[in-house]
Amino acid sequence: MMRVVVVGAALVVMMLGWGVGAAWASDGEIAVGSKKFTESVILGEIATQLLKDAGIPTEHRRELGGTRILWSALLGGDIQVYPEYTGTLEQEILAEENVRGEDALRAVLRARGIGMSRPLGFNNTYAIGMRKDRAQSLGVRTISDLVTHPELKFGFGNEFLDRGDGWPALARTYGLPQRDVRGLDHDLAYRGLESGAIDVIDLYSTDAEIRHYDLAVLVDDKQHFPRYDAVWLYRLDAPAGVAEALAAVEGAIDEETMVALNGRVKLDRVAESRVAADFLADLEGMVTSDRLVDAPDGWSRLASRTWEHLGLVLVSLLAAIVVAIPLGVVSAVKPRFGQLVLGVVGVLQTIPSLALLVFMIPWLGIGAKPAIAALFLYSLLPIVRNTYSGLHDIPTPIRESAEALGLPSRVRLFKVELPMASRSILSGIKTSAVINIGTATLGALIGAGGYGQPILTGIRLDDMALILEGAVPAALLALLAQGAFEWLDRLVVPRGLRIRPEN
Repeated sequence: MMRVVVVGAALVVMMLGWGVGAAWASDGEIAVGSKKFTESVILGEIATQLLKDAGIPTEHRRELGGTRILWSALLGGDIQVYPEYTGTLEQEILAEENVRGEDALRAVLRARGIGMSRPLGFNNTYAIGMRKDRAQSLGVRTISDLVTHPELKFGFGNEFLDRGDGWPALARTYGLPQRDVRGLDHDLAYRGLESGAIDVIDLYSTDAEIRHYDLAVLVDDKQHFPRYDAVWLYRLDAPAGVAEALAAVEGAIDEETMVALNGRVKLDRVAESRVAADFLADLEGMVTSDRLVDAPDGWSRLASRTWEHLGLVLVSLLAAIVVAIPLGVVSAVKPRFGQLVLGVVGVLQTIPSLALLVFMIPWLGIGAKPAIAALFLYSLLPIVRNTYSGLHDIPTPIRESAEALGLPSRVRLFKVELPMASRSILSGIKTSAVINIGTATLGALIGAGGYGQPILTGIRLDDMALILEGAVPAALLALLAQGAFEWLDRLVVPRGLRIRPEN
């Protein structure tokens, strides 16, 4: 029975692998990427619609995590265009090369096969902010004034904590003494500031929340932050007409306009695609096409996300079954090798999920492939460990009886030992399945879709309905998996092992 399960799993892996690969294929489209904050998504929508207007088939791969993920995806060809900022290029991406100025940036990027547009018209610099009433009560007007208030609690976006122009450099520039510095999502920081849980956060100067929450933007009196002029980055080997199409909005978006666009999405709850379409329609002299298609209804959206999520979970889980059960068998037969295998898969389990996803990008790009690979690695430990334990714990008299009957080792394994260990093995597979269903939601950060996409968007927009649109189906899927394994327990585990002794 176990041989049938393993062979069947292998066949399903191949079929699902083909199906998922087809589902994620772009069919000749070029991909526009965007980071996981609202302004980047809006700009990504603008680029997508400009390219479609120019007759270039385009898809928008939105909310792909942070700078390094987008930059790696661009270099690897997984995306062909994304919006970036000159300050980020100078201080983060090309920091080691000490590049300054547009012309120098453009030359260095061209050597890497990347083109850079002219600025779009606004400078979205980093800034440091506080609640206005709190800043006034403490007499804080500049960043230098923070030096005399070491008791203040800082909350910065996770990317800002590690950037070359972020918190470490800021602390050195101003000699800031604060030690209570927390990392959190940029959008969630505003809630922490409003509630008083934190006192100081990093801002993007075009954030609509600055005006909405009536925040004080502290003066950068030592001019630590450079200009962050928005630009398009694009691959030089992208289809003809890409650079020309994107040039239509160079110099056309000033800071007030960008703040207003951000506000329509974040505060008025208007879809980014609609905001982008309205902006382009308002540009003088632009020829517009029917950019927008009807958004899918809730059920269609749920069906699409469910298929994506199931693809991630099933392919990774079934691949793990094919690999982990044989590893567990060999580990039980060769104890020293088994300890090595258990140690390796145990270490893999301790790697943070997001870190493992990012590690996969240089080899597998973005999308479903790195997500499946990471989920596969996370699935190994429970299955290997339970296979090993199930075989190792078979009573010695039973082993000796099978040997006394003269059964070959292969027959003993498939007819006696694996059936006796089947309940333990199935328990390990069930544990891996439940872990995968939850962990797969992080795949949205690298463009893998699934239930994580509405969760990610809901967090960014502070929209609880969107968060629940992903969280509730994920929880229900986990419960469904539990029920499915209860049924499999009756199907796969020999009846004698399922009979409970009477009291």
